[in-house]
Amino acid sequence: MSSPSTGQRFLALDVFRGMTICFMIIVNTPGGPVSYAPLEHARWHGFTPTDLVFPSFLFAVGNAMSFVMAKWASLPQSQVLAKIFKRTIIIFLCGYLLYWFPFFDYDSNHHLVLSPISHTRILGVLQRIALCYMIGALLIYYFKPKAALIICMAILVLYWPVMILFGNPVDPLSLTGNAGLRLDKWLMGDNHLYHGEGLAFDPEGWLSTLPAIGNVVAGYVVGKFLQAKGKTFEGLSKLLLAGFGLLVIAYFWDLGFPINKKLWTSSFVVYTVGLDCVILSAIIYVVDFLGKTKWTGFFTIVGKNPLFIYLLSELGAVVMDIIPVGDTSLHDWVYQHIFVHAGAYFGSLLGAVTFMLFCWLIGYFMDKRKIYVRV
Repeated sequence: MSSPSTGQRFLALDVFRGMTICFMIIVNTPGGPVSYAPLEHARWHGFTPTDLVFPSFLFAVGNAMSFVMAKWASLPQSQVLAKIFKRTIIIFLCGYLLYWFPFFDYDSNHHLVLSPISHTRILGVLQRIALCYMIGALLIYYFKPKAALIICMAILVLYWPVMILFGNPVDPLSLTGNAGLRLDKWLMGDNHLYHGEGLAFDPEGWLSTLPAIGNVVAGYVVGKFLQAKGKTFEGLSKLLLAGFGLLVIAYFWDLGFPINKKLWTSSFVVYTVGLDCVILSAIIYVVDFLGKTKWTGFFTIVGKNPLFIYLLSELGAVVMDIIPVGDTSLHDWVYQHIFVHAGAYFGSLLGAVTFMLFCWLIGYFMDKRKIYVRV
């Protein structure tokens, strides 16, 4: 995901993207073994603030696309497709290599061996971003924004009966009986799935990636709308009303197709897009209407290098977990000797914020030297 590079900058979108990355680092890298409830994902049906992070990332990808794709009109189709597929492959491979990292492990005889690819997770956060970006970009390029939005709406409507009809007849929306899990096991097998739930289940599976395209396309549509009318009271009111309208739709849809981040249900897409519209409206009001911009610099630094800083945070967390310090890891040693004194929950939060600030500092030095990683 690259930040807008056209002549027209939209500060509120840069701030939104930076806020999303900062919060994502905090919730993904807690300083200790426990976290406050709002910093945890909902166990299954339901919603917490943490569940908004990933869909907001996808929404921000769409925002950035609304700037970048404006330059594609003058390019030949082959060049546009090359850009889309190149970016998709790079982001997907970054995600895959991130799960394979550190590439080596010790066997039963304590010999260093290559980590088996046969047990490496195939899908994940960056992989979903890559796939949603690719499909969203192709839809918008070939069918234009309005048609792309209609296609995404159709996907959301059809995703509901697909999950019900092809899941377990007794409980089609359960962790072990949903259609997404059945498809992922058939395509990839247990060894290539996420096991953080205590069993093989990938919250970024193939089937649930389809409705997630809606977050990207919605972000694109909102980005184009803001470029045209976002800095007017009319634009702000329309965006805010759209957000509240989507929240109302999601509330009633939740009664039949529950909001569920791990299944990425249709109601979840509508709910998160609605929340993103409301949050973005608030940022626009503060930044463009009240003129309060002094605080924005912190987040725009992160927003200028979003993919790099996210990768840095994930790799940094893995490295801290594998570096031994005595009989524990560097991550646990830091928590036990520093942050635990602030209490289990607050200490964990302090550790997460400290790590986020470390990643921000890297972004700050990169920004000072005008180093921006583009994909």
